Amino acid sequence: MLVRIEHIEPHPDFSIDITFSDGIKKHVLFKPFIGNDQLSRPLNDYTYFSKVSVYENGRGIYWPNDFDFCPDYLHDFVQ
Repeated sequence: MLVRIEHIEPHPDFSIDITFSDGIKKHVLFKPFIGNDQLSRPLNDYTYFSKVSVYENGRGIYWPNDFDFCPDYLHDFVQ
């Protein structure tokens, strides 16, 4: 089954509430994914972090610099 992301809501603690097409809802803390590398470093600023979007087809979330996560990973492997 192809799971899609239907809704997201970022929070100041660098977490995002995610609603998937199969009805599953998760509260995912993204701090562990934010490092000091060039791609993820901007996400340390909440103003930038909150610019997260859902791809038009629901097949992932992304930030303006193209840092992204696929829905299958967020759905199946992230607690």
